[in-house]
Amino acid sequence: MLGLDRLRAAVAAIEPPPRLVDWSLFLALCVEVVTGLVSFTIGTPDGWPIFWIHRIVGLTIVALVAFKLARVRYRLTDSRHWQPSTLLSVLTAIAAIGALATGIVWVFGADVRLSHWTLLSVHVGFGLALFALLLPHMWTRFRPPRRVDLADRRAVLQYAGLLIGGAIVYRGQEAVNAVAETTGSKRRFTGSYPRTGEGNGSFPVTSWVADDPEPIDTDEWTLSIDGLVGEPIAIGYDELTGERERQTEQRALLDCTSGWYTEQSWRGRRVGELIDAAGGSTTNGKWVRFVSVTGYRWSLPIDEARETLIATHVGGDRLNHGHGAPARLVAPGRRGFQWVKWVTRIEVRERNDPAQWIVTLISGFE
Repeated sequence: MLGLDRLRAAVAAIEPPPRLVDWSLFLALCVEVVTGLVSFTIGTPDGWPIFWIHRIVGLTIVALVAFKLARVRYRLTDSRHWQPSTLLSVLTAIAAIGALATGIVWVFGADVRLSHWTLLSVHVGFGLALFALLLPHMWTRFRPPRRVDLADRRAVLQYAGLLIGGAIVYRGQEAVNAVAETTGSKRRFTGSYPRTGEGNGSFPVTSWVADDPEPIDTDEWTLSIDGLVGEPIAIGYDELTGERERQTEQRALLDCTSGWYTEQSWRGRRVGELIDAAGGSTTNGKWVRFVSVTGYRWSLPIDEARETLIATHVGGDRLNHGHGAPARLVAPGRRGFQWVKWVTRIEVRERNDPAQWIVTLISGFE
């Protein structure tokens, strides 16, 4: 009993006031949603702080959820305390535990798939569901933070301790993975696991949201290069692939937001050469938009876009349909969803295309 009393005293010493726990969970989840979504766009190591923040705050949420559940468990286990909002509370708890559990299991190397999704994708789904459920949950039990809670120096120290503890646990988890040589030790800084081999069969076929077109007949397919160029052109598949000496072979790493990466040798035509073949960009041409047959699209600054590749081959194989045949964009340093598949148009533009974020969510739907 003495040991249990000491444990309770230790927990009480690091547990912030109840209202601060509730609001801290909300703010921490906001940080997780923002850093999680931003991390989808980061493909180079200089973006590592976003991933660190996401992981450390996530581990801090583990402690906050534990404090919260310990405080309200009687409402869930005793039917006398059930209210119309209890079901919402239960769903919120399930989403929170699901998001935390899948995230923790993922970092220790559970590289498994549930139907079409990796555990990382399931983790993202739980996280978004949690955010959607937390807003009405807080509304049903709204209690604004008190000034006395915010001015409590002890609370500041408690939060500092939770964040430092999260950082220590995170580094400890990485050390355990490295020493034990678990699958988790092979992750990239983005959290993605490797897929080895060469060619179409060595990495998964994935599509963003609903993109799933029918196979494309290369005899009828054309690639248009237009917009702010001297002379818009359209070239067919044979012209794109016919002259081997005009093609470029480039090794590039594809890091998919569903949790895997692969380094492949890609072959195709440099986008800068294709733009030059269309008379070059005009002085107003600042961006290049790549458009898929599904309507999916993404834009890159013109200097970056000129160095990208419109690939027709991977690892010596012709691209198969699932990987974007007849041609896909290869954009080193960008995440997989920005490597547009089934490209049918390259458009030089004056401005970026902010609507592309909406299109990524609705393209492919009938």
